[in-house]
Amino acid sequence: MSKKTLVIGASLNPMRYSHMAIQKLVNYKHETVAFGLRVGEVSGVAIDTELIPYKGIDTVTLYLNPKRQEQYYDYIIGLKPKRVIFNPGTENPEFYKKLEAHGIATEVACTLVLLSTNQY
Repeated sequence: MSKKTLVIGASLNPMRYSHMAIQKLVNYKHETVAFGLRVGEVSGVAIDTELIPYKGIDTVTLYLNPKRQEQYYDYIIGLKPKRVIFNPGTENPEFYKKLEAHGIATEVACTLVLLSTNQY
């Protein structure tokens, strides 16, 4: 079953994990949207540089360090995703509490591993 996913911290650099995550999400047939600092495209997914009020987001997967996440707290909560995945290096207990207070599940995991092991 496809889970519409927003990748925050998307990169055009093929060596970055966010880039690899977009590729893998597309390969696993998950509808994917992306937000990053530079306009571009990865595996047919446009990287948006403006915060768009996407509808029907199941999962937000983060590739931003905790300090950089702060400016996106309200935006992510406003999307009302079912869950937010905190990939390695993005762990943020302060944000976990805010999300959970809004009924949004948090998962400290690697999106690439979750996909590869059919746990996504």
